[in-house]
Amino acid sequence: MSTVFSAIHVGSYELSMKIYEISKKSGIKTLDHIRHRIDLGTETYATGTISTRHVNELSRLLLEFSSIMKSYGTDYSMAYGTSALRETRNINIILSQLKQRTGIHVDVLSNSEQRFLDYKSIALHTDEFENIIEKSTAIIDIGGGSIQVSLFNKDKLVTTQNLKMGVLRLNQTLQSLSKGRQFYENLISELVDPQLAILSNMYLSDKKYKNLIIIDEYISPILQKLSSEGHPRSYLTREDFDKLIKRFMSLSPENLGKEMNISPEYAGLACISGLLISRLAHSLSTELFWAPGATLCDGMAYEFAENKKILNLKHDFSADIIACGESIAGRYGGSKQRGETLRSIALNIFDKTKKMHGMGKRERLLLELSAILHDCGKMISFINMGDCGYNIIMSTEIIGLSHRERHMVANIVRFNYDRFEYYDDSPACYEGLNRTDYMTIARLTAILRISSGLDRTHKQKFRSVKISFSDNDLIITVDTDLDITVEKGLIGKRADFFEEIYGVRPVIKQKRSF
Repeated sequence: MSTVFSAIHVGSYELSMKIYEISKKSGIKTLDHIRHRIDLGTETYATGTISTRHVNELSRLLLEFSSIMKSYGTDYSMAYGTSALRETRNINIILSQLKQRTGIHVDVLSNSEQRFLDYKSIALHTDEFENIIEKSTAIIDIGGGSIQVSLFNKDKLVTTQNLKMGVLRLNQTLQSLSKGRQFYENLISELVDPQLAILSNMYLSDKKYKNLIIIDEYISPILQKLSSEGHPRSYLTREDFDKLIKRFMSLSPENLGKEMNISPEYAGLACISGLLISRLAHSLSTELFWAPGATLCDGMAYEFAENKKILNLKHDFSADIIACGESIAGRYGGSKQRGETLRSIALNIFDKTKKMHGMGKRERLLLELSAILHDCGKMISFINMGDCGYNIIMSTEIIGLSHRERHMVANIVRFNYDRFEYYDDSPACYEGLNRTDYMTIARLTAILRISSGLDRTHKQKFRSVKISFSDNDLIITVDTDLDITVEKGLIGKRADFFEEIYGVRPVIKQKRSF
């Protein structure tokens, strides 16, 4: 049995919809791909708003999309907006109008959510994706407002960074400078290289990322038609890529558009995207480029199939979120050994108390991230570690987490050290969060506090920790021959809070192995 799924992307430069047939037998098959150019980004980035003219046009197009979805017998649909909507000041008014006029609810993705879906979209090319990221690989995800650079080493995500220099932003800047296209390469180099130098100093050192995966709406459609000798289609060597960009820049947008069968406007933006990629490839020492043709809609279909358990998916994307957290912790001097100890204890308590709290895999992931990032604030202040940790997490993107989830992790880390703030007493702490989010924060904070208390001396004293229940007590049996007077003596306030949240009191018992 197959499912028809429709994915809509309200992008910076176009509105697109893909319709898929998804089944266990055949996987994900694209039935249709509809694209309409609507330049929301240029207006948003310049004014911070979207005009009534564009809202009317967007409504008309969405109504057309709705009719097409019905003709395919769509079972499930999803619509996401990205940076053009994300940076619009009157976004709530616009989304309300779109819903009222078209019946389509558009969710606006945070940058980290958007890039994670883009990243998942590559996984539709499963075998190629898994093979290429086994080596040192970078993914460059180019949008209208910014680009995301994600670095992989041996299938592990090293870091992901967002740089606010997307194609439409750069195009606006270049237009304002009133220079001819012959100056674009030097101008883009001057605009982009300072940010790339910071990225290089912080994360690259002498490391080379020989493979570069390209996600964008501008040059990727062109690259997919090409290949270097001895490589499959959509793979180009560095030498061939450089030749291609030089040829692009030697042609006018009109002539390039005719040659590539695209509009002159797209041709001009493809050149800017190519120059951006070229500068990044220079910093990374890239040797091979791959443009899989992945789109945000593909990522939406992948995630839908993942959530519905229609497909058996090979890549563990949760591990990438954890790797991103570990990278942040390492950057701010977090103790890897203590982080691993807290993770082990906290997840053990979470799993053993599942019937009490009723939380699922996603909340477990947030707890694991909180344990990893528990002491990142110490880089700034030992006295205000909670507040500093909160500010670091809120200022740092974690790929795959929404802004809301990042806010929850930041609060859990803060309340691990600071006095817990109750929802009605301190609404500022929970701005943008609802009462369900608040209760999740309270429950996970209680678990992290007990875990931190068990390793109060930072000496990882326990060989193992076992959890059991007896009447109204949560028995935490630790296997150690060492003195745990400090741990037992200072667990009191942490136990009080845990008891308040869960209704059982943690009690530490010692088991000695001789």
